[in-house]
Amino acid sequence: MTDDNLDARAPLPLRPNSLREQIRESIRTQLQHGEIGPDDRLVDVDIANKLGVSRMPVREALLQLVNEGYLIGTTRGFVLPTLSLKDIKDIFEIRKLLEPRAAANAARNLTPEAEATLREALARAKAAHAARDVDELAAANRLFRATWLDAEPNWRMGATIQRFIDQVQIVRLGTLDDPDTQDVVIDGLEKIVDAFLRHDAAAVEVLMMAFILEGERHFFAGHEKRQKAAAARERQVGA
Repeated sequence: MTDDNLDARAPLPLRPNSLREQIRESIRTQLQHGEIGPDDRLVDVDIANKLGVSRMPVREALLQLVNEGYLIGTTRGFVLPTLSLKDIKDIFEIRKLLEPRAAANAARNLTPEAEATLREALARAKAAHAARDVDELAAANRLFRATWLDAEPNWRMGATIQRFIDQVQIVRLGTLDDPDTQDVVIDGLEKIVDAFLRHDAAAVEVLMMAFILEGERHFFAGHEKRQKAAAARERQVGA
């Protein structure tokens, strides 16, 4: 791990460039990418041995992720939290309260470099959608989100939003293979990026709210569809 992976604006006070923060950021990135699943257990000793470091900074990093809601501690290591439907509804509610205003703030502060990155994120998302490449679509969406959050002048707001998005994103990764969901993502990204590039804060605020509402609707519709399919399979087995 290198200093390039560090975020000097971490949400809680940490020593800049500390080993603990490097480890935390590495694990958080794996969580964002879906590389750590609900059946995986993170054991501080195992991670320390793999990285060739002492156990203490690894444990501190894992406990930091517990405090931020990414993990929970058990007697046999650290695991992903099991989010109930109410948990997910609550997180979407918080996102609806925070993200539209934060995105509007970001629209007023975008640099030319950020604008170029938003264009890149949209182009990558469109190419991924055409190829039905779910992993690349998710990566493009992360780039889009990270870019506008970085332009939010209130970094505490940005860090809070990022944590809640990540917690739902871990659950939502499996929904992006649905073509209808992909269409919604692309349509939303196109409209929001256009408003961002025009620095139209009012339009960005409205469009971001619509984007979150659509994401919420598709998540719960997909959940209901999966529940019905599971129930149908059970009936077939019992027949």
